[in-house]
Amino acid sequence: MTKKDMNEDFNQSYNSSNIQVLKGLEAVRKRPAMYIGDTTVRGFHHLVSEVIDNSIDEALAGYCSQIDLILEEDNVVTVKDNGRGIPVDIHPDEKRSALEVVMTVLHAGGKFDKKSYKVSGGLHGVGVSVVNALSEWCEVKVLRDGNIYFQRYERGIPISEVKVIGKRKGTGTITTFKPDSEVFGKIKFNYETLSERLRELAFLNSGIKLTITDDRKDEKKSDTFYFKGGLSSFVEYIDQNRVCIHKKCIYIEGEREGIPIEIAFQYNDQYNENVYSYVNNIHTVEGGTHLSGFRTALTRTLNNYGVKNNLFKKDDAPFQGEDVREGLTAVVSVKHSDPQFEGQTKTKLGNSEVKGIVESLLGEKLALYLEENPAVAKKIIEKCQLSSRARLAARKAKELTRRKSALNGSGLPGKLADCSEKEPDMSEIYLVEGDSAGGSAKQGRDRRFQAILPLKGKILNVEKARIDKILSNDEIRTIVAALGTGIGLDEFDSEKLRYGKIIIMTDADVDGSHIRTLILTFFFRYMRELVETGKVYIAQPPLYRVKKGKHEEYAYNDDELDSITERLGKTGIAIQRYKGLGEMNPEQLWQTTMNPENRTILQVTIDEAYEADRIFSILMGDEVEPRREFIQKYAKTVRNLDI
Repeated sequence: MTKKDMNEDFNQSYNSSNIQVLKGLEAVRKRPAMYIGDTTVRGFHHLVSEVIDNSIDEALAGYCSQIDLILEEDNVVTVKDNGRGIPVDIHPDEKRSALEVVMTVLHAGGKFDKKSYKVSGGLHGVGVSVVNALSEWCEVKVLRDGNIYFQRYERGIPISEVKVIGKRKGTGTITTFKPDSEVFGKIKFNYETLSERLRELAFLNSGIKLTITDDRKDEKKSDTFYFKGGLSSFVEYIDQNRVCIHKKCIYIEGEREGIPIEIAFQYNDQYNENVYSYVNNIHTVEGGTHLSGFRTALTRTLNNYGVKNNLFKKDDAPFQGEDVREGLTAVVSVKHSDPQFEGQTKTKLGNSEVKGIVESLLGEKLALYLEENPAVAKKIIEKCQLSSRARLAARKAKELTRRKSALNGSGLPGKLADCSEKEPDMSEIYLVEGDSAGGSAKQGRDRRFQAILPLKGKILNVEKARIDKILSNDEIRTIVAALGTGIGLDEFDSEKLRYGKIIIMTDADVDGSHIRTLILTFFFRYMRELVETGKVYIAQPPLYRVKKGKHEEYAYNDDELDSITERLGKTGIAIQRYKGLGEMNPEQLWQTTMNPENRTILQVTIDEAYEADRIFSILMGDEVEPRREFIQKYAKTVRNLDI
């Protein structure tokens, strides 16, 4: 069934009567964060997403096949599509052009009556009027009826009527805007951030071509994203650096109760679960009912197949959920006309009916697939059996950890220097490389709210190990015990986190970077929620101490060092290059790296979880060639490499 067929029950005409109005645009410039999340880099790039979402809606309705994004000089961006074009006739209630209504009235558009669009993408759904209000200027060209219609706006206010400026065949909308520096400051558009989002949209909407072109004078690059395979191509992209146990991705699609469902998944020889769920092209980072339905159906169907085909041994217990998800890469996508979001980040699907719909569709179609592909089915069952045995071994390791904790009295590791503050939001823990630096940190810290956990050497690379081996690693067990959250789907509980901030503090050299990456890999794979909710940070110790007489300053990079030496004069200056945290005394470590009034700490965020997953598998996985290619590609952009 084509996207256009899916909309045949809906009104095929698209004119001003389809544009409904929900009043109120005045507050946008006063409180922009209410409408785009924030006014930092994330909110800045969300402006582009709002415009692209309109074009994607046209594609979902079957009227658009290409979307072009162009980055121009002076922070100007253009989005073009070949959809139907925003209506330009006079709106029956507003008595002005529908184009002007869409661009200047909050929540005005063709999405609310469910006639013009069956489903619409995006999370906030605030529309291009917010983009217009937060732009220094915006220009829209609409191609309809053989004409080119045009209107210009400045900070959301139209400065001309909608007028015809030329003739052209075809249809579409061209939106050009410049974000307002009064709102966003000096932020610039990042090519990689935008191209990753376009790639994601191309995966989620098969058959649509999305292009990005950087026309800025010092950049000059472009990419085209078009994936006929859709979600199957998405899974193959994520798994491209892993060894898969069956060559062809399993793809399930269908529609139940007016809800289109797509699922693609594949098993690899790794030990992590990598499942990404989407609703109307938005990544639901906290999952929801669609993900619950997928997990339930997958476990039940594989158990039923194993029993029916006598693949279980006499003493084998049925698979549990974690058994069937080890080494699984999957993408679950549903399109819903009225999604209800909940959760901390408002990206958890709450529609209760979706669970049963996904469960029944996947259960039926996967059972049929397994019967028709017994060789693949047998490999999957064998993979799950190995995982089941590892789970039992991991349970023993957890029980051993619990027994040790019970003997320890408080359940906290002995080398943890805890803080007196018991309220998590008011406290923080430093994971410190080495006993020497740990000693300085313990002496220099503020004992009221700062806890110190020294780590000895490099922790286990969890990318290459099963959970039972991970839980037998002393340093990882120490981290888990100190944080208090538990580990694994059956035990992890972020509500039990004992600290509001987890700060990784390692040396500013290659070994320190490696240790930091190992710790981040562990958090990403086994405590990802802590990263997604902004609990994980990276300390930024200085690279240099510059001293002249009794005066001293610290430089965190070479540029700062040059600036300080130029300001102080180069005669009589002593420069110390810190090779490790242990070279700083407690007072210096406190003043430069731990004092909240002076320090700089970087919050670890995940904008595109699937891309982070792919990079972790490149850097920390078994395959050498992808890692070599990655290093060669990005070697020239490396900063602060210790030689």
